[in-house]
Amino acid sequence: MSTSTLSRNTAASKQSPRSRRTGYRSGRGSNGTSNRSGGFASKLTVNGLLIIGSAYMVVPVLWLVFASTKNAADLYGTSAYALGNFSLFENIANVANQDGGLFFRWLGNSVMYAGVGAVLGSLISVMAGYAFDKFQFRWKDSLFGFVLVGVLIPNTATVLPMYLLASLVGMTNTIWAILIPVLCNPFGVYLARVYSSSYVPAETLEAARMDGAGPVRSFFSLGLPMMMPGYITIALFQFVGVWNNFMLPLVMLQDQQLLPVSVGISIWQGYSVPQPEFTPMVITGSLLSILPLLVAFIMLQRFWKSGLTAGSVK
Repeated sequence: MSTSTLSRNTAASKQSPRSRRTGYRSGRGSNGTSNRSGGFASKLTVNGLLIIGSAYMVVPVLWLVFASTKNAADLYGTSAYALGNFSLFENIANVANQDGGLFFRWLGNSVMYAGVGAVLGSLISVMAGYAFDKFQFRWKDSLFGFVLVGVLIPNTATVLPMYLLASLVGMTNTIWAILIPVLCNPFGVYLARVYSSSYVPAETLEAARMDGAGPVRSFFSLGLPMMMPGYITIALFQFVGVWNNFMLPLVMLQDQQLLPVSVGISIWQGYSVPQPEFTPMVITGSLLSILPLLVAFIMLQRFWKSGLTAGSVK
């Protein structure tokens, strides 16, 4: 081996660790830059889609807020997000006085329908999901399969059959025509089964059984408290679903005193075509109708957030 070759090998072996680290970093610099560029592009795409989705949700609400502060002249004479004469309280007063305060009767009906549907319907869903998870009985999987099929059927497809059944027993144009159907929630049963498998250990129920607790006592003393985050989540979904329900009360009810706010506002919307002065009341009523939903989400968001992650941890 030549003297020059030995000299080069000796110089390479005496290279400082810092130089070797620098060379290592510079050697992979192109790949690192490429990875960082790809990660930045991915984050930019995701953030852009989130911004677009948020704008899609928020912009109509902002328009509703701005429009509810305008009178009829400003509503048609100014741009969408321009401020006119502040007439919010005047619009609220008009809503309250129209038809003898019928709007707040509609609002109360919606609170009653959605509240009962959320509390009792979610309890039924939690009990059914708990039973599907913890008990063994004949045709268990087949019955749960029928429940999942119910999740796939849109609510509008069942309105006409339910109306025909309700008319046979004389239940149309009553509150029961709305309350009884909303107690059934196939999606809630599915979620409740997931929450039961995540939150309620079989060992705890076995210990309760050995202490003499029956199935009903075990559910209400142990299962239901453990599943409370899931119950709140199902109740929120149920509350929103019943609150936004339109086709069922539209078909079932004829008495305006029994209508929910969603159907009532649509009636006013029909009046606004020949009578434009109804338009500010329709917009202001729509703004007032979303306030109970905001209050429910703000008050229960702690339980809702914890309930949404139930299925991810076993």
